[in-house]
Amino acid sequence: MKIYNTLSRKVEEFVPNEDGKVSMYTCGPTVYHYAHIGNLRSYIMEDVLEKVLRYAGYDVKRVMNITDVGHLSSDADTGEDKMLKGAKREHKTVMEIAKFYTDAFFLDCAKLNIKTPDVVEPATNCIDSFIEMIQALLEKGYAYKSGENIYFDTSKLDNYYVFGKQSEEELMVGVRDDVTEDENKKNKNDFVLWFTKSKFEDQALKWDSPWGVGYPGWHIECSCISMKHLGEYMDIHCGGIDNMFPHHTNEIAQSEAYLGHKWCNYWFHVHHLNDQSGKMSKSKGEFLTVSLLEEKGYNPLAYRFFCLQSHYRKPLVFSYEALNQAAGTFAKLKKRIADLPKDGEVEETAVQEYKQKFIDAVGNDVNTSMGITLVYDVLKTDLNGVTKRAVIESFDQVLGLDLLKEETAAQSDVDAELEAYILGKIEERKAAKKEKNFALADEIRNELLTKGIVLEDTREGVKWKKV
Repeated sequence: MKIYNTLSRKVEEFVPNEDGKVSMYTCGPTVYHYAHIGNLRSYIMEDVLEKVLRYAGYDVKRVMNITDVGHLSSDADTGEDKMLKGAKREHKTVMEIAKFYTDAFFLDCAKLNIKTPDVVEPATNCIDSFIEMIQALLEKGYAYKSGENIYFDTSKLDNYYVFGKQSEEELMVGVRDDVTEDENKKNKNDFVLWFTKSKFEDQALKWDSPWGVGYPGWHIECSCISMKHLGEYMDIHCGGIDNMFPHHTNEIAQSEAYLGHKWCNYWFHVHHLNDQSGKMSKSKGEFLTVSLLEEKGYNPLAYRFFCLQSHYRKPLVFSYEALNQAAGTFAKLKKRIADLPKDGEVEETAVQEYKQKFIDAVGNDVNTSMGITLVYDVLKTDLNGVTKRAVIESFDQVLGLDLLKEETAAQSDVDAELEAYILGKIEERKAAKKEKNFALADEIRNELLTKGIVLEDTREGVKWKKV
């Protein structure tokens, strides 16, 4: 196995801390809205990394956080808490928003064949751990209190910009807003570990702490949650390239100050999915979600296939034309595999030989396009049909494309009780739209989505399918 390590800026042979075992951490979603397909590109590629490690024989433990408090609308520790923003938008409590969008996130992951991590931990479960780490950083002299908040003091570090010698402006690619002046900070790069009541009177979630009633900053949660479940030494930390600065930079700063030693050996960053106008986001243009792609008639796995055709360290440009091409290629590939003969005996030697070829290809810095090329190579061989099927089924443990899964009628596994419920909800939604209660109509659609039911508005009326 080889992996590009953002920390060293080169492809390295992967050597875990403990022989045969891998500790892996993924930055999870801030559950204030649906994930857009740009967010999900990162999770797809992290899923492939985990699966190829397992395929190569490693025992992987993967942990992911759920940010349900502390992530402000600016990465510069300013603005409104994203969770509170979502609650105000939908007139719900913060925890109702967190529950709804956590469920929606994992439903999207299931549609994309993204494996749920071994441990999923919401930030609100770990407040005591955050306070304990912050207290230790204060005692060690790496943090200070100012303006009723607790800040990490970056001037105490020999090298804060651990991911390279780029200028601050170049590193700011990950920051949604430029750093605004905070008069409480000793240094402009310092970041908040704990916000207090005096600064955020309307904050919905608050806890007692030694420094006053308040809530944690965003960066502290990943450090604490990873240590809680993976210990003081970690093999791989994953995230989107926009997490590199300041989030991952700050994680390293506080974690290594707290521990007194190197924390994580390999950093895996997935580059952006861009649209024609630049980086995809929730705030501009059409809000591209998995559900929207389904409404337009796309199989979510066609989007996974689209992502796997490109390397994770290259920006990927999304357009419907490009997705159409990928969807067509994917459908033809599945058809070729479905038409393979099913008779004969599996040539086990050939299966093992191709398994090693696959590890060599995809295990070389998660080269998924080479993995797909190998599928076509197998189809071209003179192996018998059942052996080809066995090899491709083996590859698909990593690719996650359901290459051998036969398509079935969309509604064949829906019983009469569920169908009656769906039709009733469709009528409720129709009445809500007639009364111009579009918020209720959207809520009904979302409720059905959590049960795997997708609605499509057509000229002939509302159609539905189970995914």
